[in-house]
Amino acid sequence: MTDFATPHPAPPAPHVLIVGNGMVGHRFVDALRAQAGPDILRVTVISEESRLAYDRVRLSSFFDDPQPDLSLTTPENYAGQGVDVVYGRAHEVDTAARTVTVGDRVLGYDALMFATGSFPFVPPVPGRAAAGCFVYRTLDDLEAIRAAALGAGRGVVIGGGLLGLEAAGALRKLGLETHVVEFAPQLMPAQLDPEGGRALQNIIEEMGIGVHTARATREITLDAQGRVTGLDFADGSRLDADLVVFSAGIRPRDDLARASGVPVGERGGIQIDDHCRTGTPGVYAVGECALHDGRVYGLVAPGYAMAKVAASNVLMDLGLRPAAEVHFTGADLSTKLKLLGVEVGSFGDAKGTTEGCRTVSLSDNVRGTYSKLVLSPDGTKVLGGLLVGDTSRYGDLLDLTMSAAPLTVPPETLIVPPLPGGAAPTLSANALICSCENVRQGAICGAIADGARDVATLKKCTGAGTGCGGCVPSLHGLLQSELARLGETFSNHLCEHFAYSRQELFDLVRVKGHHTWDEVLGAHGHGLGCEICKPAVASILASLYNEHVLKPGHAPLQDTNDAFLANIQKNGTYSVMPRVPGGEITAEGLIAIGAVAKRYGLYCKITGGQRIDLLGAQRDDLPAIWEELIAAGFESGHAYGKSLRTVKSCVGSTWCRYGVQDSTSLAVRLELRYRGLRSPHKLKSGVSGCTRECAEARSKDFGIIATEKGWNLYVGGNGGVTPKHAVLLASDLHEDEVVRLLDRYLMFYVRTADRLQRTSTWLENMDGGLDYLRAVIMDDRLGICAELEAEMERHVASYEDEWARAVATPEMRARFRTFVNSDARDDGVQWVDERGQIRPADLPPGLTHLTPLPMAGGDD
Repeated sequence: MTDFATPHPAPPAPHVLIVGNGMVGHRFVDALRAQAGPDILRVTVISEESRLAYDRVRLSSFFDDPQPDLSLTTPENYAGQGVDVVYGRAHEVDTAARTVTVGDRVLGYDALMFATGSFPFVPPVPGRAAAGCFVYRTLDDLEAIRAAALGAGRGVVIGGGLLGLEAAGALRKLGLETHVVEFAPQLMPAQLDPEGGRALQNIIEEMGIGVHTARATREITLDAQGRVTGLDFADGSRLDADLVVFSAGIRPRDDLARASGVPVGERGGIQIDDHCRTGTPGVYAVGECALHDGRVYGLVAPGYAMAKVAASNVLMDLGLRPAAEVHFTGADLSTKLKLLGVEVGSFGDAKGTTEGCRTVSLSDNVRGTYSKLVLSPDGTKVLGGLLVGDTSRYGDLLDLTMSAAPLTVPPETLIVPPLPGGAAPTLSANALICSCENVRQGAICGAIADGARDVATLKKCTGAGTGCGGCVPSLHGLLQSELARLGETFSNHLCEHFAYSRQELFDLVRVKGHHTWDEVLGAHGHGLGCEICKPAVASILASLYNEHVLKPGHAPLQDTNDAFLANIQKNGTYSVMPRVPGGEITAEGLIAIGAVAKRYGLYCKITGGQRIDLLGAQRDDLPAIWEELIAAGFESGHAYGKSLRTVKSCVGSTWCRYGVQDSTSLAVRLELRYRGLRSPHKLKSGVSGCTRECAEARSKDFGIIATEKGWNLYVGGNGGVTPKHAVLLASDLHEDEVVRLLDRYLMFYVRTADRLQRTSTWLENMDGGLDYLRAVIMDDRLGICAELEAEMERHVASYEDEWARAVATPEMRARFRTFVNSDARDDGVQWVDERGQIRPADLPPGLTHLTPLPMAGGDD
């Protein structure tokens, strides 16, 4: 008798527990997941804040109008990566049992990462805890500051460093008279020398911001109700104030580690080695809470470098990657910032601490700039420098510093502005293009040589342009110049038959007034045309004149789907999708659709765009199906065309207890206005009645989200293979303002986008990006807004249902016969039953389809 052993269950995946979800903690999560999926590694994040990671570097932009989205991730993103989130404050760590306690939950771990960051230092002055005193660290802090600013006239920031000046900019945006108080004799003492500090102070004071250096605050004075009235200084002077913000530096947040016995530095900071390990087995630390080689880094870039190193070493220690230690040996503290609109750059040995070094500097009181280079003792190499007021040469100078390349030009020419028409000297044959990801020109040229032919590919294979995005124009220029050097042309021609881009051809057709394919080809092209240019010209003609796509002369140009006003499916049948504006449908409408589906044996599917798709229609049945749907009040939903598909909506304030505006009514209005608008690519939209965003408006080409004051308008998003979040164009709009801006936005897109280019890519590739788009359609920079509005009005006035015209026109209706010489139906279509409905039978092995695949895209 054989004795079969009982199989043992697989051991659970190792568990990494991360305390803290700031920028560095989030980067550590990304670095882990880039190397280990959820099937081999469990990841849990403990987030003390109610919000997940957001961009603290851009904290002051929280007060911009429109307000940007600072979030770096979402609960949905983490869930998709298999990352669990526990909200609350971790208050106990047992390193022997390897557990962390959060509230009443005890979480076990195999590896523990401290990413607890830092906390603001508040000088121990009397009155610091009074009403009207704040710190500047989190979004909750900023919300509190904004609320307090409503009743304040003057705000004072204690601290003149990086964060202090950011806080001053925030108070200024809130409309307060703003003052900055700094204990040191100058602003930004950690980054600038005295002359640079004076230059910065002059610029800031010219903005109307008071600057008080060499001032020690003795006391914050209060009124009888305990609210702030001002600051008394140690020298006997006084500054009145209604609101005080402390931004006098940070301290590493190491209290939890300290209490659990993890070694910390004498002056704070969790001690780590070059592998980001602490002195306690299984415990690591990164970011502003970590002390490495006696230094706590207060910048995000070193934290990111630590996160990358730590992720590799954690996985190695858990046995999930080969034994090859990765080292963190320190980080460059060079920074380029824009504080209160003033450009400031500091790189290398900016203060000249190298023994025997030399300096060359230029203080330009006319331009309001200060530039300084620190040179090697022999004057042949750049060791560091400072830039105040103009950082245009920061990248080149940082490159010289990091490469230690000998100078080939006199050093003073590197900081003296070129004469008008003159060019700045070329500094390096392998220049640093992207300082965020440390990508040089050679790496980008190598990627181009290996086949990269667009900026998106360069970003993907080199990482350049994926940080702040400031180098993207350089990537465009380098791509064009390198392709020219390789003997290739950077062509944007539509195809071999037209030596014009789609935008150029659109303008030619519009200006010349061409109405037919033959006119366009004869005037601007050659040959017979192809499957690229024919549909493109058809789309241009439809956009300009809104003539029926199956009109004689237009019909032969259409893509497969447009040719039959329906989407062809894999077995040669078609789908029928009537328009359901805003997803709103009556019971009678539902019954009518059901009756049609039952009569013609169609498969029914509710789509993601809040419509009903009827699949499996024979071609010769299409006109009859449309007639019945038209009689019931429906029309074409244009699911087959490069045009507006749907405007998705929630129920809004009509039904929902959270809704603040009537989203359904607006969605219906927009869908009926823009239905049938032919465009370079399909268009989708959504309208949400509150910020809960049930209509997923920010994943659309244009999306509208309700506020208590009106509507926020977002543009340039999409789902699909490369999803993009739409960006905020304007906020708190009235409904008519939304429509007017959308008229301009859509017609500008139709005019200028490339063939098959989604709005997200169009906006991303637009020179000047969102700012330029705002200038064109909001400020009328090009003087075309009236034209764009008129073009949209012509479209609205000339709209007619394509299905209705097709069934009423005998020559169009004749197109839908299955066989030219017979009225017989196609009896070769095979079906199987699935869940009570029909579906196409599976294809024989080796076949992927039985008929030509459509070129116009799928259904919703």
